Amino acid sequence: MLKSDAAPNGAAGFPVCVSKMKLSPAVTALKPSATIAAAAKAKALKSQGVTVYDFTLGEPDFNTPEHIQNAAIEAMRAGHTHYTPSGGTLELKKAICAAYQRDYQIKYEPNQVVVSNGAKHSIHNVLTALCGPGDEVIIPAPYWVSYAALVELAGATPVIVETSEASGWRLTGPQFAAAVTPKTRMLLLNSPCNPTGATYSTDQLQALADVAAKHDLLVCSDEIYERLLYTDEPFRCFATLPGMYERTIIISGVSKAYAMTGWRIGWTLATPFITAAMDNLQSQETSNPCSVSQYAAAAALTGSQECVEAMRREFAKRRQYTLERVAALPGVNMPAPGGAFYAFFNISSYFGKPLGAKRQVVQTATDFCTALLEDAHVALVSGDAFGAPGYVRLSFATSIDTLKSGFDRIQSFLGGSV
Repeated sequence: MLKSDAAPNGAAGFPVCVSKMKLSPAVTALKPSATIAAAAKAKALKSQGVTVYDFTLGEPDFNTPEHIQNAAIEAMRAGHTHYTPSGGTLELKKAICAAYQRDYQIKYEPNQVVVSNGAKHSIHNVLTALCGPGDEVIIPAPYWVSYAALVELAGATPVIVETSEASGWRLTGPQFAAAVTPKTRMLLLNSPCNPTGATYSTDQLQALADVAAKHDLLVCSDEIYERLLYTDEPFRCFATLPGMYERTIIISGVSKAYAMTGWRIGWTLATPFITAAMDNLQSQETSNPCSVSQYAAAAALTGSQECVEAMRREFAKRRQYTLERVAALPGVNMPAPGGAFYAFFNISSYFGKPLGAKRQVVQTATDFCTALLEDAHVALVSGDAFGAPGYVRLSFATSIDTLKSGFDRIQSFLGGSV
């Protein structure tokens, strides 16, 4: 038995083999989630008794609607607390299919659905089942912090294509086409987008669809914010575009629209061939999603949708207030977000300038967020994590009162009067 020079015994009294204690290359290269890290810093300050205005996490501040909670309670009392099929219950799969028929007039069968432990898990399933070493996945930037990491965990290579503030942070057809190589496997698209709130019109989506069809590419369309829209044009599910049904994998779930982040239910919709592969993968990884959460999710999809609209209306009010406050910040600019609940604004004009009561000089968005938290006790997420240096993300999924107090502090930190 090999012995360690560092420690005589392990926790159970066995010799520790330090020479074998090394992490895998994939995990060693993995960066922690920037949003979770920012939230942890805010939480640490709160634990010290400091009042922190935390705008880091993309989580509705509403409670899960009561009828959904009641469905979970009834499921537990009925004994639905055991294993389910690995890809989800038939009842929930039917509810998902019915919802897409109702909302987008697109037909799916239960064998085209895999229910997972949240949309992030669903994206992992897609990438792991379809991508590997030598494959490239095109990701428009700014992008959700986990996209590139999940691509790399699958052994593939993320190809980041920068979009611009002037374009409203939208990927264009020519940009997409220019990024395609013989190694390109798929486009990973998010609309409405986290972190920018950018939304795509039907024509803009069709331009991307034309490129995907021309080059025989898959499109993984993350539509988790589909119900939180503030534009006049209705949401367009990517799979409903001409010729896109077979090559699109839809990602969605109940977390954002129904205030069910902790219930951990997401799903994919795809061809039966792809679905079977993801189901097989999930059966080896997690067995199945939470049984009780699946009954709650079915109730969310089949019950009254007024709770979704009520939350959307409240988010719309908060969005309008946020737009007004950002516009009042000197030297800051931002395209109006068309969906989700994020403000993504440019603070690069403050680089090299002393800020706040401590007169700290910042050079990056990460420096800015650190100084803002330490000085003004306001927590934002750096755009560095989203592939957009010089920008910060603020979640307005919180009360107007909290937003007011937070913006007052931001304005003071930047040197403006409140």
